[in-house]
Amino acid sequence: MITYKDAGVNIEEGYKAVKLMKEYTARTLTSSVLNGIGSFAGMVKLPEGYKKPVLVSGTDGVGTKIEIAIKLKKFDTVGIDCVAMCVNDILCHGAKPLFFLDYIACGKLDSLIASDIVKGVSEGCLQSYASLIGGETAEMPGMYNLGDYDLAGFAVGIVDEDEIIDGSKIKEGDALIGITSSGVHSNGYSLVRKVVENYDEVLEGRTIGEILLEPTKIYVKPVLALMKKFDIHGMSHITGGGFYENVPRMFKDNFTAEIKKDSFPRQPIFQYLINKGVDEYHMFNTFNMGIGMVLAVDSSVKNHVINELKALGEEAYEIGKVQTGGGGVCLI
Repeated sequence: MITYKDAGVNIEEGYKAVKLMKEYTARTLTSSVLNGIGSFAGMVKLPEGYKKPVLVSGTDGVGTKIEIAIKLKKFDTVGIDCVAMCVNDILCHGAKPLFFLDYIACGKLDSLIASDIVKGVSEGCLQSYASLIGGETAEMPGMYNLGDYDLAGFAVGIVDEDEIIDGSKIKEGDALIGITSSGVHSNGYSLVRKVVENYDEVLEGRTIGEILLEPTKIYVKPVLALMKKFDIHGMSHITGGGFYENVPRMFKDNFTAEIKKDSFPRQPIFQYLINKGVDEYHMFNTFNMGIGMVLAVDSSVKNHVINELKALGEEAYEIGKVQTGGGGVCLI
């Protein structure tokens, strides 16, 4: 008799994984969630207080950053990255995250590794007001090698239609405020893995591996608090494509973002990558270079915005301004 386990899929290990995951998912649930993990689908009712509620969704993964987690056998932070990549995107339109679902794929399931990943996912949800209401763990022998894992997620948020941030308020002269990143975040790791030879090498007291696994910063709580006091004209999450691709995504009209490269500090890891041979253009076209979120605000409130962000525990800088014409980014 041939069993599913003979084909490479261990159902019992899957049951064990779900049991371990429930501990982490339970702590994220809010009063809007109508059921728990184990149903065929998660159910969430819309919270009160919205006049014309609009649902905003986003999906992403952690890319090849998880390959470093696999090599270093540290899986408890990549889940934060997965949440961050999704919720930071929907935040750009002014949305508050409601719920999150994850997808873990592997060649052979290890329940302890899977629960460690979900531990990070739940931490990311706690940092962003999101409830972890479900997900999928797929064991696929033959598709993935033994020990391989992949991770992706899906977030849904909510915003009043009249409060959507879509770039329509951006105008010439607006100030660009950059909020610092926590490091490389979750983009450009195929390039990182090509140029980094030794994850045990020490850079300013930490190994390169530790620095590269630093989880992506989640901007939800400080930015939502900021939105209650200031009119944010536009937002850009600096992910894959760096400054050149992402900053113009907040513009609806033909504007150029003039950004001063020396207006904010860079973490040492970025200079390390330059020293490894990556030229500056590709650095700004691939990585966040120390700025994970860019806000466009009226120039009259720029200092107040920076001060408020600092009061909220964030490092923020005026990194440039909006110019008419050109349609892109000018780094000076």
